[in-house]
Amino acid sequence: MELLNRNIICPYCGEDIEILVDNSISESDYYEDCSVCCRPIRVQVNVDHEGACLLMILRDDE
Repeated sequence: MELLNRNIICPYCGEDIEILVDNSISESDYYEDCSVCCRPIRVQVNVDHEGACLLMILRDDE
C-alpha cells in the first residue's frame, strides 16, 4: 500500500485541504469529511497502469 498526500479544494467551502490517497488500488470511491467545514466530499480515484493517479472530487449531491 502506498499512501500519497494530495491537496484538493473542498467543493463546499473552497478551502485547500490535504487528503491521503491509496494508489495501490486501481479504482476506489469513498467519502471523506472536509477538515474545515466537515461536509462529506466524494473522492473517486483511478490509477492507470503506469501509476498515474486521477482524482475526481465531488459534492455529496453530485
